[in-house]
Amino acid sequence: MIRCVRIWTAEDGNSSFEEGHIDLSGGARGDILSATAGAVSISFRETKSGGTFDWHDAPARQFVITLSGTLDFVTRRGEHFTIRPGDILLAEDTAGSGHSWKLVDDQPWRRAYVIFAPGADIPFIPTGTPA
Repeated sequence: MIRCVRIWTAEDGNSSFEEGHIDLSGGARGDILSATAGAVSISFRETKSGGTFDWHDAPARQFVITLSGTLDFVTRRGEHFTIRPGDILLAEDTAGSGHSWKLVDDQPWRRAYVIFAPGADIPFIPTGTPA
């Protein structure tokens, strides 16, 4: 199972989040795999250990795939969640009060940004939803 945290803008304009995973219900030859999601670009970024980013919205609907680094994310409501290497952030809070983050270990944050095509279906399943 691939852990995924979805963050979006709630009706009150604040960012909310929910934990879940990527739907890996397909497969062949002993592998399990997700459906494809249309993307328009992928890019990579690195932030040195100790980095932070104050309040902001996601610039686009995207996956942020963490390769290294452990982060504490916080919403304006004071809700926290942690992202670790191998986790995926499904960032959909493209408006509203936004979120902030800080690196909490001694590793740089290395990540890949996958910007979705308009209307792309995302294989995210919230925790507690039957498969």
